[in-house]
Amino acid sequence: MLEIDSTKPTPGGPFGLWSAIFLVVANMIGAGVFTTSGFSFADLGNRQYVMLAWLIGSVIALCGAISYGQLAQRITESGGEYLFLSRMVHPSVGFIAGWVSLLAGFTGAIAFAATAFEVYGIPESVRPDWFRPGMAGVTVIVFFGLLHSIVLKFGLLSQNLVVVLKLGLLVAFVAAAFSSYPGRWQGLQIETDAAPLSIYGLASTLVWISLSFSGFNAAVYVTGEVDNPKRNVPRALFVGTLVVSLLYLALNFIFVYGAAPGEIRAVADVAVAASKATGGERLALLIRVIVSVGLLSSVSSMVVAGPRVYAKMAEDGVLPKLFNFSYTSQPGVSVAPIAAIWLQVILASAVVCSASLKSQLDYLGFTLSVSAAFTVACIFWTRREQDTSFHRCFFSSIALVYVIATFGLAILSAVNRPQQLVGFAVTVISGLILFAVIKTLKTPRTN
Repeated sequence: MLEIDSTKPTPGGPFGLWSAIFLVVANMIGAGVFTTSGFSFADLGNRQYVMLAWLIGSVIALCGAISYGQLAQRITESGGEYLFLSRMVHPSVGFIAGWVSLLAGFTGAIAFAATAFEVYGIPESVRPDWFRPGMAGVTVIVFFGLLHSIVLKFGLLSQNLVVVLKLGLLVAFVAAAFSSYPGRWQGLQIETDAAPLSIYGLASTLVWISLSFSGFNAAVYVTGEVDNPKRNVPRALFVGTLVVSLLYLALNFIFVYGAAPGEIRAVADVAVAASKATGGERLALLIRVIVSVGLLSSVSSMVVAGPRVYAKMAEDGVLPKLFNFSYTSQPGVSVAPIAAIWLQVILASAVVCSASLKSQLDYLGFTLSVSAAFTVACIFWTRREQDTSFHRCFFSSIALVYVIATFGLAILSAVNRPQQLVGFAVTVISGLILFAVIKTLKTPRTN
């Protein structure tokens, strides 16, 4: 069993505990929670099953957050899954994880959030004739690329303020919706069919829901820039995930019970449909504002986190040095990896212009959940001499729950929707080919 305990000195970074928590919250509360339940209801046919799926998803996400916190205590550098798998398993496995982060974890997720922002923030009924699909999404991505390329601390302050605003608006929305409970809640008056629970349908729904929770690990991508990372990163992951889980349960109760079943089944903007039913046009307008703000902060936070992975890969020599971190004249003080940020901006903008919301949902949920499960499995490859027997057993048990649940759901989902395997397979195979090419080019030739 491999022993890993990276104790590379880390200077006090720009991310304090609250900034790290806000980064986690901003990454998690994005497009998924506002778009998933309509599709989930269409698959499961029963609102109780939808709520059960969100409860299970919350428990799995909390197990994942605790497990990632353990990994972050062992390796206190930025890089996320790429770094963990490279150091603990093999550089090729780490490269695949970094490649998944590049294509799905951030590029696809940013594009998904930006596309959803366009759907919610600028509905088709108010779009002018000259407006083209993707224009708003690309504009948002470019804006945050500019913001986070200028001054790191200014970008973090802006992001923190947006997250506080988002949380305040969400709490206000939940309070306003429940103020009309149960009188105006149309869904409570109509029973859905008592269809048997499909284990395959539940698995597919949980894979979609996993996308809504996928940002629970956001703080590990900036570990090297977090003040006192061994203490603050695990706390940020757990607290951020717990807060978001409670909000998700409250929000989805409103979404699936607030409106009549026919108004939310397979509907992308399920939050708006439920808001109109429970509070009229004013509440629907409020949710559009909330979703738009939430999606903006999600895009912002991922533009912060994603490039740190590519910068670490460049530092290790598996991506061009152009994408490495930049440093100021003060030793150890990091600034934004500008080239990596603009690589992210270009790739995400391209996806916005080429893929639909639903197709992105299928690919991202499956690919990211499998990647996260492989990463948490690293815990079983490593050990630390100072761990007590109880400590090791407790955290290993939590990691085992996460790995088994995530892999099991992914397998069942793939049986139900085999097309999910295609995108995942293409991502992995292309990553292996690219890694082999890079390794060949770096190997010196001998005569």
